[in-house]
Amino acid sequence: MIHARPHHALQVAFNRATHTPQQTINRASRHFRKMSAVTVQPLPSRSPDSSSATSHHVGSPPTAFRNPWPSGQNKPTLSTVLKTRYGDHPEKAFVPVPQGANGQRSGELVNVRRPDWAQDRPDRLRATWIGHASFLVETPVTQGAKRGVRIFFDPVFSERTSPFSFLGPKRYSPTPCLLSETPDVDIVCISHNHYDHLDYDAVSQLYKRRGANIHFLVPLNVKPWFVKHICPPECVTEMDWWESVEVRVPEVGSVTLTATPCQHASRRSAFDGDHGLWCSWSLEAAQKKLYFAGDTGYQAPDTPSACPTFAQVGSTLGPFDLALLPIGLFKPPSMMGAVHCSPEQALQIHKDVRSRLSIGMHYGTVRGGVSGQYEPVTEPPRRWREAAEKEDLWRGGGIEGDGEAVDTSREGAGLCDIGETVAV
Repeated sequence: MIHARPHHALQVAFNRATHTPQQTINRASRHFRKMSAVTVQPLPSRSPDSSSATSHHVGSPPTAFRNPWPSGQNKPTLSTVLKTRYGDHPEKAFVPVPQGANGQRSGELVNVRRPDWAQDRPDRLRATWIGHASFLVETPVTQGAKRGVRIFFDPVFSERTSPFSFLGPKRYSPTPCLLSETPDVDIVCISHNHYDHLDYDAVSQLYKRRGANIHFLVPLNVKPWFVKHICPPECVTEMDWWESVEVRVPEVGSVTLTATPCQHASRRSAFDGDHGLWCSWSLEAAQKKLYFAGDTGYQAPDTPSACPTFAQVGSTLGPFDLALLPIGLFKPPSMMGAVHCSPEQALQIHKDVRSRLSIGMHYGTVRGGVSGQYEPVTEPPRRWREAAEKEDLWRGGGIEGDGEAVDTSREGAGLCDIGETVAV
């Protein structure tokens, strides 16, 4: 069961100057004093192995977290990150982002289109790529409902994935629309607190827009940040790996969401490394299933075996109709391999979780602070296609799709444009 846990205040060293003052949050809390229109019901744990349910915890109650598998034991330290970024390294080979003629966007980059949210396919599970790891998902419309349940996974709209507006990784691909132009969402799922997955401005605006009609689902120890900066405690639920909830939206429907394990890390400042948990997400609704991998590694170099959790997810919660898998920001593997997967490893995750169709993400939008010095931005989608072609799993779409949309009628792997909706 999901239960209340002590708040472990995260030491956020680089809060934005635009953060909402606490008194504003207090006023919002009074305004939405009634219980949220969205209701969250805890469900039994989906863990396939209760004996290792807390193997990723550090302390009791946990004040930090770790990857409990050999595949993730070589996770980089902050000093390693800085040395790899700024020091000499044999794999360093910076390639600029391609530029088009006369300042136009290069045709080598991911296409950006205006979203239509696939409103003409209400009977499908629909996932619209906003860029990087941001997807707005709508479940199939059930009988008598006015629409499907809408879930925003890791919404990021800021120009920089950084605590600063003037420094840090900057978008080279714009969002396909403004946040204010997105449909009203009911649930926001956050995979972890890195700036390219937890965007203060985005979640703040979503709460101000929807109030008690939106609910945030976050990993363990991330709730205190939300309560401090975004919303009252009744609008956010924190979850451990394998914990599951049913979320009901009046006049719309219900979904089951499970926080599933992945191999990664967390940090919001120089002082809170791994204090917050990281997770992937499983979504079940209207006889459809979606897997959102968030950000994850698969097997670091020189480790004896691959991460076993994806096969557990597949056997416990799969098969999935659609999986959204990270394929970029994986170089250099000597440093990134514990926390980011290569396109080839992402294809293995596709098979492990038993996905019918998998779409690549976590590329084509912003260069990583480290991987940008090593990884051409055109490499992840090319290698994703090549890996899938070798196993006769390539289903087209996106920048590698020769102008055709991904074929959703066949099992396999593909891509989509930023702003495009994949409907299954």
